[in-house]
Amino acid sequence: MTVVRLKYVHKFPGRNGKARYYLRKPGCKQAKLPDPSSPDFYSEYQRLLHGGAEKIIVGSAVDGSLIDLITKWRQSHKYRSIKASTRQVYDRILNRIACMECAQGAVKYMSSQNVRFIMRQHEVNSPTTANRMLSLLSMLLDYAVDLGWRDTNPAYGVKRLKISSQGLHSWSDYEISKYQEFWATGTKQRLAFALLLYTGQRRSDVVRMGPSDVSGGFIKVTQQKTGARLAIPIHNALAQEIRAWPSNGAETFLTTASGKPFSVNGFYNNFAEWCQRAGLPKGCSPHGLRKAAARLLAEAGCTPHQIAAVTGHKTLSEVERYTRAVEQKRLAQEAITKIG
Repeated sequence: MTVVRLKYVHKFPGRNGKARYYLRKPGCKQAKLPDPSSPDFYSEYQRLLHGGAEKIIVGSAVDGSLIDLITKWRQSHKYRSIKASTRQVYDRILNRIACMECAQGAVKYMSSQNVRFIMRQHEVNSPTTANRMLSLLSMLLDYAVDLGWRDTNPAYGVKRLKISSQGLHSWSDYEISKYQEFWATGTKQRLAFALLLYTGQRRSDVVRMGPSDVSGGFIKVTQQKTGARLAIPIHNALAQEIRAWPSNGAETFLTTASGKPFSVNGFYNNFAEWCQRAGLPKGCSPHGLRKAAARLLAEAGCTPHQIAAVTGHKTLSEVERYTRAVEQKRLAQEAITKIG
């Protein structure tokens, strides 16, 4: 028996056991179709397919739609308990999803194919964004299960995209030296560099560091991202920059021209400009100095646990990459020396 499948036509069981048919065209409201046995079925299908279906205004929240779910999740306790910096990242991605026409579709009919479709919109230009969308969709659809909109989460089992990337650029010894040659001790630019490299912290933590965090040769930090509390010994090079810092009563080491603490993004933009003025290539970022700090610690013979005690990594998998790379280089050097 030949089965003909028509585009956008979906079959659903009715209460009395009789199947019902609907046209679910992206960007249009779901429209009921006559029974396929009716002589009016095909003509009605053609009418709805070619402009007869009522369009949905993009941006409006149709009850039970993905946009509606996003709105409700943003009002939930679970969303509000997420750190503000993380919420900002989530919101940018959620807004991208909400702008898609498919976001007007009913959540209860979503399948793994719909999840993959949303990911595909970014898999070529930004696979990282596609993977973040998958993570967020999984959270959203878990919430849909909690609301009773669905019994299962269709994002489960959808594979993340494989990304062949080394991540953000880690500063080389040459780049570190070049920056220090350009920005002298006593400048804000040099202090920012020293705080990043000799504490191994993220920019979100460095911008909050101040004189009140310094005590007994240590600088204390509570990481904004993880909540980890660390006490990091102050390196001599960092101590020199702190001694040269003109406090002027500021609560943080790094301040804007008006004397106010940097915002995280404001600091990033300024630091990128400082790197450019120093003649460094694009890609030399604050996080690259965090990676450089881990590399230097590994080269000094530190164990993964010792490195994590400084950087605050929750798992050792990331820091082990640095120790493995250093060990490989040392062993290779010893091997070539032996055959020489």
